[in-house]
Amino acid sequence: MVDFTLTDEQKNLRELAHDFAEKEIRPVAWEYDKDGTWPQEIVDKAHEVGLMNTHLPEEYGGAGLSYLDGCLIEEELAWGCSGIQTSLGANGLAAAPVLIGAAEEVKKEYCSELVESPVLASFCLTEPDAGSDVSGMRTSAVRQGDRYVLNGSKCFITNGGYADWFTVYAKTDKEAGHRGISAFLVRKDDTVVVDKKEDKMGQRASNTATITFNDTEVDSRYLLGEENHGFKLAMMTLDRTRPGVAAMAVGIARAAFEFAVDYSKERVQFGVPIAMHQAIQFMIADMATDIEASRLLTWKSAVQLDNGERNTLLSSHAKRFAGDSAMRVTTDAVQVYGGYGFIKEYPVEKLMRDAKIMQLYEGTAQIQRLVIARETLLPRRVSEPEPAPA
Repeated sequence: MVDFTLTDEQKNLRELAHDFAEKEIRPVAWEYDKDGTWPQEIVDKAHEVGLMNTHLPEEYGGAGLSYLDGCLIEEELAWGCSGIQTSLGANGLAAAPVLIGAAEEVKKEYCSELVESPVLASFCLTEPDAGSDVSGMRTSAVRQGDRYVLNGSKCFITNGGYADWFTVYAKTDKEAGHRGISAFLVRKDDTVVVDKKEDKMGQRASNTATITFNDTEVDSRYLLGEENHGFKLAMMTLDRTRPGVAAMAVGIARAAFEFAVDYSKERVQFGVPIAMHQAIQFMIADMATDIEASRLLTWKSAVQLDNGERNTLLSSHAKRFAGDSAMRVTTDAVQVYGGYGFIKEYPVEKLMRDAKIMQLYEGTAQIQRLVIARETLLPRRVSEPEPAPA
């Protein structure tokens, strides 16, 4: 029997996250957005109450929560502010390749640090000339004895300006395209330079930076997985993190929806609240449906992971649909507000700006469609081996 009923523990977890978002994030979210300032105080508090690093296994000091549990948290915190939630959740993206590909002693070393104090880590894949086309990567890693020497720049790196260590993808075979990429754990030192902080349209409380590696030396034991198998590791990582991104999109959409519903009951035009007009009612109804459908896809993609199943198709469905829905819902929320929705004094214009990135990072909506098409047109039986990346 299919059952979407949450356990008491999950309900309590969601309530904890919602209370934190309501009391610690919402009251200051628009100020952080206005100034583009770093929310260190909130990071410290979230770490203290256990709302960061939730997927880390118990043997490394983590909570060992399920992927569905994580989605419950991410929706609520993104309801508070998705920019701040992006800052709080980025460790999960950086740590996932470690949990998949690192040696046991390396997992203990790096994951334990995240639990012990509010240490931050960043995932470094994208480059100025290698966004969706990962094979165009130029960052190199050259083996010299028992070390690798990294050179190159990564852009759009979440928490890049505040990270203590990085998961970095680099070419170990320049001629092999995506089959020549390897992944490394890199600690911040004098050779790792934060070139600039991006001034973004939305999610302005999240730090996004360009990071440059200048003859950065990495011990070979910090190679994640096998040499030249980094692309597959990156794709496995994104399968695991896309449900969380989808959950964030649901949180943004839900926040905009709630503001729009409340406003439609208060705003009077033609002698009645605008909620009485069918045009507004239809918009509200479509927004509600998009949110419900996005959440169900998100939960299903997370549960598939929790069941130990490959979730490539479902995670792309969830991320694509929830991201596009968040953009539609927030745009309609601005429309419900009318001219006031375009004014920064009112809350929904921020949510519309925040929503746009949900169609872009961790694989654009167009890349998700390519994945969905490939998985649909060339389905793989469960018993078949993992296909080589295209």
